[in-house]
Amino acid sequence: MSLRDAQVLRPPDDRPATEPGLLGRAGGSMVAHRRWVFGVWLIVLVGLGSFAPSVFSSLAGAGWQANGSESVQVRELAQQHFGGNSSAAVQVVVHSDSAPITDSAVQDVIADVSDVFTGDTRFGDVVAPQPGTTISPDGRTGIVIAGANGTTDEMVEAVDDAKERLTALSGNGIEVYPTGSSALWSDFNKANHDAMIQAELFSWPVTLAIMVLAFGSLVAAGLPLLLTVAGLVASAGGLVLLNGVTPISVWAMNFAMMFALALGIDYALFIVARFRDALRNADPRAAVAETMDTAGKAVVLSGLTVLVSLSAVLLVPAPAVRTMAVGIMLAVAFVLLATMTLLPAALGALGSNVNAASLPYAKRQEHRSPKFAAWGELLHKHPWPFAVVSVGILIALALPVLGLKVAMPSIAVVPEDAPVRQGYELVQAQFGPGAPGALQIVVADADALDAATVAAGVDGISMVTPPQTAADGSGSALLQAIPSVDPSDEAMGTILADLRSTLPDSALVGGAPAENLDLQQALNDYLPIVVGIILVLGFMLLLVALQAPLIALLGTLVSLLSTAAAFGVAKLIFQDGHGASLLGFTPQGFLDGWGPVFFFAMIFAIAMDYTVFLLATAKEHYERTGDSKIAQVDGLAHSGRVIFAAAAVMVAVFFTFALSDPLPPKEMGIILGVAVLLDAFLVRLVLLPVLLRLTGHGAWWSPAWLRSVLPSIRFSH
Repeated sequence: MSLRDAQVLRPPDDRPATEPGLLGRAGGSMVAHRRWVFGVWLIVLVGLGSFAPSVFSSLAGAGWQANGSESVQVRELAQQHFGGNSSAAVQVVVHSDSAPITDSAVQDVIADVSDVFTGDTRFGDVVAPQPGTTISPDGRTGIVIAGANGTTDEMVEAVDDAKERLTALSGNGIEVYPTGSSALWSDFNKANHDAMIQAELFSWPVTLAIMVLAFGSLVAAGLPLLLTVAGLVASAGGLVLLNGVTPISVWAMNFAMMFALALGIDYALFIVARFRDALRNADPRAAVAETMDTAGKAVVLSGLTVLVSLSAVLLVPAPAVRTMAVGIMLAVAFVLLATMTLLPAALGALGSNVNAASLPYAKRQEHRSPKFAAWGELLHKHPWPFAVVSVGILIALALPVLGLKVAMPSIAVVPEDAPVRQGYELVQAQFGPGAPGALQIVVADADALDAATVAAGVDGISMVTPPQTAADGSGSALLQAIPSVDPSDEAMGTILADLRSTLPDSALVGGAPAENLDLQQALNDYLPIVVGIILVLGFMLLLVALQAPLIALLGTLVSLLSTAAAFGVAKLIFQDGHGASLLGFTPQGFLDGWGPVFFFAMIFAIAMDYTVFLLATAKEHYERTGDSKIAQVDGLAHSGRVIFAAAAVMVAVFFTFALSDPLPPKEMGIILGVAVLLDAFLVRLVLLPVLLRLTGHGAWWSPAWLRSVLPSIRFSH
């Protein structure tokens, strides 16, 4: 290519910078005022860190509902007019193999169960077992119902406080198990918390080992972990404070822990690796300035991409889903802030000591990896075979996604020895498969008898209780319709739809199964909206960052392809059960309903993270030389080792969650781990460099009118 052609393809604004840009000057300022930076961060960490230890006990335990749905209206009406006998009520199963419910010893236990709820204002009316409804046909099992006076979050907390006293009543041949929706979330949150902590403890030493291998220096390897701890402590304290304003799901912290570790290491890897290279030809402050002007810019754009992707999830009208996104966004924001302030100050203070305690091979290590340069040359020489194979593998893995089924989690998500599951299975054995998932009907008094008759005639309803008239004179009645199938059975959706279409106009249908189905419907409705917004915003951010529409579009499309492949693998494992015995779980026959919306945002955010790292490095070399081959080969040579190491860390972190017993963390770990594995190694290190080779200068072309409206962003230094 002639110099004249290069000038046509490269706008004047793409000339390498000779003076530090905004981020470079900011990085230099962090070095110059590092004592202030360390002091401010110490104050922040001590202040927020004082709240951090209470994060798991403070955060909300429920929130799995579709705000404004019919089922949520029913729950609120049941709590207001029927003594709290809603889906959030606590059901305590009392069972004896040897004595009937009428036995004095069993009656004493039932009285003790009632006493546990007495004096706690979060519980409403306590109803003893009733013949024909809550006493089993053989008379040996009864259900005590404690109404819900509090919100769903308060009821989960109430069960947390009461369940040990309830289960302690078991003995002398009498079994006591708290069950119901509130007890389910109480037991599941505990199992999930234990699994997450175990996975985190296991992942830290693995992560440190990978860091040492990647950097070859104990000091350099320790910086990403220290940065991650700072972001994690700050986000934990921030979530506790935010929970005082609005309920935040405990799951928010679970995901925040995972993302703070994964992305914190990603960002620090990119910055520290570039700083060590810049330090060869500059003093520490100048090296930090150069690092922040190049790698720092890519990190900021990557962080913004993650935040934008997750912000789309906030549209879903489900408190738990929204606050999970808030938790990750808060963690990413703190990690990003630490990366742009605390890390430059630490690097400036360390200077050449960043290479202290180096392993022997590290002394020969260069930022430009000869191995990845050779790999880039191979891709440049033979692009088509690699393109065909990588795209073929991704499409083959993505095809199963067409048969993916989603539903809200079943009782199988809690361990078999959890009290709520034991009580649930006992209720099914004694009262029928649908007994744990009663549908509730709130209807006008005048229509109550008609509603009972119609409901009893709906296919799939085994029993309807007599109407219970509201004692407060509200003019409404409550009926319980017991399905003949398990609450997680596919037929439940048809049963609910038939009830709602045939009951009188004044009737509203709710209950725990209906809440799950309404939430699933909301998730399904919002999925295409969330996906569309994420794709558009992801493309726009890449376009602003790279100033090149073709490669921004290709970067977005390959991220979508790797995301689809990850969900295809998820279908094969969690729906079809391939490898289930090896991973130690029983497949539900579907993927948990919140997975597609939430995991899509998370996977796409991670995919774009690597996209920005690779393409920003390639753009830097194109700005400097105007040579598309150098951009492709040197882009891979300078970023390949970092992408490889960062991906290895992420895969290790995510796959440790596959070792957990509860199914949702297992799903999360495997899906995200597979996504990173496919995206980093198959897309970023093969397909995207091949696309740079095939598109040549066109990858970096931008029309004059577009350059005039976009902000000028350069990566060369």
